[in-house]
Amino acid sequence: MKSFFFALLSALSFGTITEAATYRDRSVSMRVVPVDLERYFGKWYEIARFPNFFERDCVGVTAEYSRRDDGKVRVVNTCRKNTLDGLVDRIEGQASVVAPGKLSVTFVPWLPFAKGDYWVLYLDAGYTVAVVGEPKGKTGWILARDAAIGAAQLTEAKAALEKNGYDTSKLLMVLQK
Repeated sequence: MKSFFFALLSALSFGTITEAATYRDRSVSMRVVPVDLERYFGKWYEIARFPNFFERDCVGVTAEYSRRDDGKVRVVNTCRKNTLDGLVDRIEGQASVVAPGKLSVTFVPWLPFAKGDYWVLYLDAGYTVAVVGEPKGKTGWILARDAAIGAAQLTEAKAALEKNGYDTSKLLMVLQK
């Protein structure tokens, strides 16, 4: 957990200082979708992501969302290092809804500048596939309720990223169980 935490902390804290890759044409307006948080809560498998420092060498990545007692969203991210049998890295954070389909996430709540945008760009009708991005285009994910999705679902998810200015040729498929 320590390596995941420190990598995430570094990425959030020094994101404006260091040069991180940008995977999105920021001249394209982003369009979010409204989210019913009660339906969104639960476990999601990371199907694909844009490369980022804090998930380096992560496979078998999952994210779990639930309501906290204070009304915020509990976020628990888990990854395995290098292989599906590798060391488990886990970090817990919190998110606040800032607008429909837009959340602000932090894994270090005592650092006010260590927050990241989490914008939901696509949700299928059954809440089984989601696409998440952020305005600067330095991160983005395709998530699903199952560890694998079909080709048509992947195509639709990639199309949502492309509509929001993302270059999907840079996506990394995530090894899952």
